[in-house]
Amino acid sequence: QVQLVESGGGLVQPGGSLRLSCAASGFTLNSYSGHWYRQAPGKEREWVASIGVTGSDMYYTDSVEGRFTISRDTAKNMVYLQMNNLKPEDTAVYFCNAYRISGQYWGQGTQVTVSS
Repeated sequence: QVQLVESGGGLVQPGGSLRLSCAASGFTLNSYSGHWYRQAPGKEREWVASIGVTGSDMYYTDSVEGRFTISRDTAKNMVYLQMNNLKPEDTAVYFCNAYRISGQYWGQGTQVTVSS
């Protein structure tokens, strides 16, 4: 079965950290660029971060630059999002996406809640 599965979400206090994981099964993630998106209640889904196929190029939306780090492990068929110094405005469902020209896959999302 072809799927992406996110994990690692949860409840964290402001200033805390979480590491999200995205596991691919049924296909090889290595030939896809990896992306994280998030959707807060009542808002549209927004792009958060991207990593290229080789893992040498990463991009971030301005609001998370310097706090979040995207990475990938080709041996494990995984993409990660390390989130530090979390803020209440980071609260959202986070989705993993694997993209290439021939198609893309989405995960089901993992909830991240930042609250004291």
